[in-house]
Amino acid sequence: MLEVNGLSVAYGAIEAVKDVSFTVAEGQVVCLVGANGAGKSTTLRTVSGLLRPRRGEILFRGRPIHHLPAHKVLATGIAHCPEGRKLFATMTVEENLLLGAYLRRDHDIARDAAHVYELFPVLGQRRHQKAGLFSGGEQQMLAIGRAMMARPSLLMFDEPTMGLSPIMIQRIMDTIGVLRDQGTTILMVEQNALAALALSDHGYVIDLGRTTLSGPGRQLLADPRVREAYLG
Repeated sequence: MLEVNGLSVAYGAIEAVKDVSFTVAEGQVVCLVGANGAGKSTTLRTVSGLLRPRRGEILFRGRPIHHLPAHKVLATGIAHCPEGRKLFATMTVEENLLLGAYLRRDHDIARDAAHVYELFPVLGQRRHQKAGLFSGGEQQMLAIGRAMMARPSLLMFDEPTMGLSPIMIQRIMDTIGVLRDQGTTILMVEQNALAALALSDHGYVIDLGRTTLSGPGRQLLADPRVREAYLG
């Protein structure tokens, strides 16, 4: 479904991503792990069209998308749930969800919002409250719901459990598994490598802007190099 080949991305003179390659097969959960500053988030931002690569290519369903602006990448079927959630704090839950469906012109938006409320009942109960009044975990639920409203075939998560309690971390990971089971392909960047690799069908280790290791998630969990570097 998604192919990233030889990706290089720079912020001015600083090359944050130097040579990243990976694939995401349809129906899988794929995780990118690595230390802070390794280039993981930059990679997702480039896939979603927020950044332009210096070199390399990004193919989605066999077609190049690395030249497209973010709104056109979204229109191809790729949604990005960003690090830090980036909600509209003064807008209500319902308004945030409707913004997630901004590019859609079909008649199923209300049904999809109802599905989000079914997945996260607290959002339905507080749909008319402002997003800024919610806890970190509740805001993450809303960020996921907003991304779901685009009805993507590939959903990208950037640090979905950052700053959350252990109980909420498990809730978010369980939700990602539910989305996979419902047919959404998942690409995830996650600092909690243990939880992420346990859930993932395949994982890639990014170190200093380069892809250095790859394999099935549970195989990487057992790899002594990964355990020493990222699992403690």
